[in-house]
Amino acid sequence: MTYLTTTDGVEIFFKDWGPKDAQPIVFHHGWPLSADDWDTQMLYFLAKGYRVVAHDRRGHGRSSQIDSGHDMDHYAADASAVVEHLDLRNAVHIGHSTGGGEVARYVAKFGQPQGRVAKAALVSAVPPLMLQTEANPGGTPLDVFDGLRTALANSRAGFFLDLASGPFYGFNRPTETVSDGVIRNWWRQGMMGSALAHYEGIKAFSETDQTEDLKTITVPTLVMQGDDDQIVPYADASLRQIKLLQNGTLKIYPGFPHGMLTTHADVINPDLLAFIES
Repeated sequence: MTYLTTTDGVEIFFKDWGPKDAQPIVFHHGWPLSADDWDTQMLYFLAKGYRVVAHDRRGHGRSSQIDSGHDMDHYAADASAVVEHLDLRNAVHIGHSTGGGEVARYVAKFGQPQGRVAKAALVSAVPPLMLQTEANPGGTPLDVFDGLRTALANSRAGFFLDLASGPFYGFNRPTETVSDGVIRNWWRQGMMGSALAHYEGIKAFSETDQTEDLKTITVPTLVMQGDDDQIVPYADASLRQIKLLQNGTLKIYPGFPHGMLTTHADVINPDLLAFIES
């Protein structure tokens, strides 16, 4: 397996497939998953001739279960360490959910000043701010996130099974076909990681205000989200993202769930390809 070590001693696992002289696509996974959540997309774009890269966030998957740095700044810095280690240039960065926040912080803070980023895509992403505040009255109340923390602390295995079986993929909707394999794979990825990283990650994805990150991004950015996203409400996410981005394109998918990358890969992958090749 391939790893790099960050400046603060964290071992970050990463995948790097495809021709090393091809345009790279870098995938940033959501909470509480791993690089494996992108396998369908990585195989799809590999077959199209791209170099595909994905890493496990610190505390997630096969990366170190360290007890510090579970915040958006460290997430972005770790992503930058992967990019620097592989010397990726002209890359397209695609982030799902919390990974979308990671992409926004990375591109704003590390990618654009170095000219390493060609485009970005935010998929069912958490920016600009999930938490309900006086300045963000349409956000999600704090007690919802406190409930997530309590459920995780009381029974992480049961909590993760409930999420994967229900709202994450929309399997609680009568229109969705439930996939036991998808549920098991989500649970497998989640349970590989650190309970502490997942617990502290809830604060990172819900309370990090990324308004300025979005305003700073100048590269073409595709915003994609389903209007039946039960995890990240689209009205407070993608509809606000597109107003803050300087060069954004918005695609809303009727009836699609939070985990649409998996349940509707046949639609999402070609749309991502069309954006990358435009």
